[in-house]
Amino acid sequence: MNVTIDLGERSYDVTLGDGVRRELAALVRRGAPRARACAFITSASLRAQPWFYFDSGVEQVIVEVPDGEAAKSMTVVESVCEQLSEFGLSRDDLVIGVGGGAVTDLAGFVAAVYLRGVSLIQVPTSLVGQVDAAIGGKTAVNLRAGKNLVGAFHQPLGVLCDFDTLATLPERERLGGLGEVAKCWLLEGRNVEDLERSSLSDLVTMSVELKAAIVTVDEFEGGQRALLNYGHTLGHALERAALARDRDELRHGEAVAIGLAFAVRLAYALGRVDATEIAHHDAVLAALGLARRVPAGVDTAELLRAMTRDKKAHHDLTFVLAGANGFDVVRDVDPETVAAVLEQFRGEA
Repeated sequence: MNVTIDLGERSYDVTLGDGVRRELAALVRRGAPRARACAFITSASLRAQPWFYFDSGVEQVIVEVPDGEAAKSMTVVESVCEQLSEFGLSRDDLVIGVGGGAVTDLAGFVAAVYLRGVSLIQVPTSLVGQVDAAIGGKTAVNLRAGKNLVGAFHQPLGVLCDFDTLATLPERERLGGLGEVAKCWLLEGRNVEDLERSSLSDLVTMSVELKAAIVTVDEFEGGQRALLNYGHTLGHALERAALARDRDELRHGEAVAIGLAFAVRLAYALGRVDATEIAHHDAVLAALGLARRVPAGVDTAELLRAMTRDKKAHHDLTFVLAGANGFDVVRDVDPETVAAVLEQFRGEA
């Protein structure tokens, strides 16, 4: 099936289904008819997967990058751009990102800056990539100061979400992707009973449809799109702390799940929701098998500092929070309240 991101002349489809990676050559012909070459950006571990075969219909080269967040650095960006130049990739040609959220973030940013912008196709192969990272045109890499602090908006020609690639996902990567699914489920206000009856492909489709609807009305995150950051303020702070200690300690979706559980408790402390909303959030996370505990050894003061430096903040503590009429971006939240709720959250059995 196709879900359309309606952006006028820059509209494109997100194609979902088993085997849709085989539609790549047709997408290249439609979207980049002058292309004579393409560069796949992916990792060595993904090239070893049984599903990794692509026919773009044009000359192609594969550029390997590290797995996970290690790919999202300015050093890797420079290396990839040098390789594209050596290959002779022109402005008529295109970049194709094949991988999880980190790889598609990197590929999108490279496509945005190489030769001041070349065409892009995304083939997300992880759950977090299919439900979030590869859709909507937000691209970014990290700095030591925080996640996704250098980036650009660069919409692809299309996105191919092939469910075949999810079959080879390690269990932890699947769970990490479910953190973003939980965010979408909560934003949609859906009940736990329907969640328990949904297949993985149903959950991907639901998430893509929500993101498409929001990006269509707010491409550059000037309003409603900011709601997709639900759970990310604490989530990104936790990721930053984890990356400084052990790159494999915490996945993005795992951090978002913790951020969701914390955000609803902060909303409760601010009088925006009642205790039933906390119970609903916890039930959704439990149904998806997601943990909701802050890892031991992460200092509250460190997390507060990281949250104020998050790219979604404006020199204050900014959160997406549930309320009586849905979700809102809430700025200038009192740091003492945030710290108190975080400490109480840590202490829950």
